[in-house]
Amino acid sequence: MKLKHSLLAAVLLGTTTIAAAQVPAERAVKYRQSALTMMGSSMGTMGAWAKGERQLDANALVLNATIIEAMSKVAFAGFLQGTPQSPGTKAKPEIWTEWDKFQSAAKDLQAATPKLLEAAKGGNKDAIMAAMGGVGKACK
Repeated sequence: MKLKHSLLAAVLLGTTTIAAAQVPAERAVKYRQSALTMMGSSMGTMGAWAKGERQLDANALVLNATIIEAMSKVAFAGFLQGTPQSPGTKAKPEIWTEWDKFQSAAKDLQAATPKLLEAAKGGNKDAIMAAMGGVGKACK
């Protein structure tokens, strides 16, 4: 399981530099939307587990937390400073007008997600739920 997580993280993090360096704006939008969709799906899965609506074993919890942690790092490569706001996206215009604030928020999210992964590895539901709250707060 650790090898799968390490390989996933290495592939995703290696892709970040490539994606940011050479993509047109419309591809950057698709890139970030894909990463954010994966993160949201895993958060939804863990949220359903936390509410008792879905059963997950320890491996599934760790896998979903790993995806969330990895996507928090790669998603922001799809936000290209200086590109116009793309029509039809949910990205707020303030991202580009308040770039430094956005970058700070991205770092907050990236700091919260490893705590979720560690909590998932520990298996304590209260710790996982607290860490999920931290991720949710940072994500807003």
